[in-house]
Amino acid sequence: MYQHKDGVITTERLILRPFTLDDADDVAAMCGTGVLQRTTTLPYPYTKENAVSWISTHEENRRSRTSYDFAVTDKETGKLYGAISLYMRVRNSPTAEMGYWIGEQYWNRGYATEAARSMIEYAFSELWLHRVFSRHYGSNIASGRVMQKAGMKEEGVMRDHFFVNGRYEDSVIYGIVSMDYDTYG
Repeated sequence: MYQHKDGVITTERLILRPFTLDDADDVAAMCGTGVLQRTTTLPYPYTKENAVSWISTHEENRRSRTSYDFAVTDKETGKLYGAISLYMRVRNSPTAEMGYWIGEQYWNRGYATEAARSMIEYAFSELWLHRVFSRHYGSNIASGRVMQKAGMKEEGVMRDHFFVNGRYEDSVIYGIVSMDYDTYG
């Protein structure tokens, strides 16, 4: 189930909505533990100032069509679970990179997969993009499963692409194109 209205996406269990500055404390709390930095490119330490700075860019990025950032929240309570975004690295390109994170206390509940599926649908049906891709550290197998469950296919591996946590990490790339989306469900 997917519904988009006034910049808000509703799924079976989630509401994906624009972030507000009121979310900054929750974002800083989830991103400031150091846990997410083992599986994402988020900086550490992550402070409320980082969160405010990041959230403050969203409206202009949306207007300029360079990124679309959504808070992943509980449909019933509004509780923030994480974030999901589409980044257009090249202006006016029909391709976007999808990135996401879910707070550690909400892992293994299917929220990332549900949000990823809805973002792919949003990318193709609302933004009229042709391709969505995503990538994960080679050691973050759970993120690869999210991408697979969202209908994406593994496209390749960039060996030792990142240097994080004192070691090199592969970058595993997944993608989906609009004609694949037309047949997945």
